[in-house]
Amino acid sequence: MAMVPSLLCIPNYRTLVVAPITIIRTLTSLTTHHHHKTTTFRPSIDFNYHHKYITRTFSSDSTSLTLTSTLSNPDSKRYSEYGRLLPCPAESFQPRIEHLVVKEEGTILDFITKALDLPPLYVTDLIHFGAVFYALVCPKPPLTATPEEMKLYNEVTDPLVLKLRPSIKGITIREAQKTFRITHVDQFVEAGTYVRVHVRPKRFPRCYEIDWRSRIIAVTESYVVLNKPAGTSVGGTTDNIEETCVNFATRALELATPLMTTHQIDNCTEGCVVLARTKDYCSVFHKKIRDKQVNKLYLALAAAYVPCGVMTHYMRPLRMAPKVVSKDVVKGWYMCQLEVLECRKVPWPNDLVEKAYGIEDISWPNKEFAYECKINLLTGRTH
Repeated sequence: MAMVPSLLCIPNYRTLVVAPITIIRTLTSLTTHHHHKTTTFRPSIDFNYHHKYITRTFSSDSTSLTLTSTLSNPDSKRYSEYGRLLPCPAESFQPRIEHLVVKEEGTILDFITKALDLPPLYVTDLIHFGAVFYALVCPKPPLTATPEEMKLYNEVTDPLVLKLRPSIKGITIREAQKTFRITHVDQFVEAGTYVRVHVRPKRFPRCYEIDWRSRIIAVTESYVVLNKPAGTSVGGTTDNIEETCVNFATRALELATPLMTTHQIDNCTEGCVVLARTKDYCSVFHKKIRDKQVNKLYLALAAAYVPCGVMTHYMRPLRMAPKVVSKDVVKGWYMCQLEVLECRKVPWPNDLVEKAYGIEDISWPNKEFAYECKINLLTGRTH
């Protein structure tokens, strides 16, 4: 696994430097073996086909259409498995996403509790974590949808059915299919509303192990600079906006107004991030990024020597993993570039460093030494 701290050089502001080598992102261009994590296909609707106690539900209540995996728990009451989201569990769970169509209007808390047979407190936690979404009209399922799911989709999106719904008058179907996060347990949902529930959101247990006050590098009236720990998310994920650097840094500084993200670095990366204290500074920092006044430098560990210079490859423009890349130009694919500024031989991190930064054993050919590369990313996010 590669390792890297992020160094931000901001004109007119003090240069931010992280002294020790810290965890970094894995760069496919630097390693011969690249392991991808299975993720959910997300064009406009999320379908999750993991097989451990996963059910795909496309409606609700006694009339719901539920396709249950053969490995599902035969006991419909799973309260023992779903207690509370906090405190953060030590064990990790398989992701679980449910897709529902509301049959009878009511509050979102009552609907999910009955439809998925979950404890009300657990559903309340999910909403607090930002793991519940809705759309006025069900988005079109992907090609992997089952015939039963397509049948239900066609039923609830029939023009004659939609014509009877006052909430979507005056807007296009495409606009009505946009998803929004639900933020209150008593939010009203009408019949025909699509609901997506991330029953097992991605967790970040490292958040509770960090002395966040010690990670603060600088505090001004406009922004805060944080040395982001590896294994944490800057601003949250689709299903978890609670366990974030923004929230924990805000609490550590006892700020009345929550901090805001201005840019991102990968969850597995440790390094400097700038968090805004005002919306105005968000705009200021975003303009600096657009005007290329902000440079991100990374330190990465590689198993073999990497020649200095620009590396280029092309990535297939799909959000689903694994990412497919090519050294040759492919029409319509994204061009991805990084520049290796320096590469030097360094001792392999000792056991304590490996444990502290979560360095994984991916069959490195030699654990006596590695090559530390200073990298300038020339292209942006997803590249």
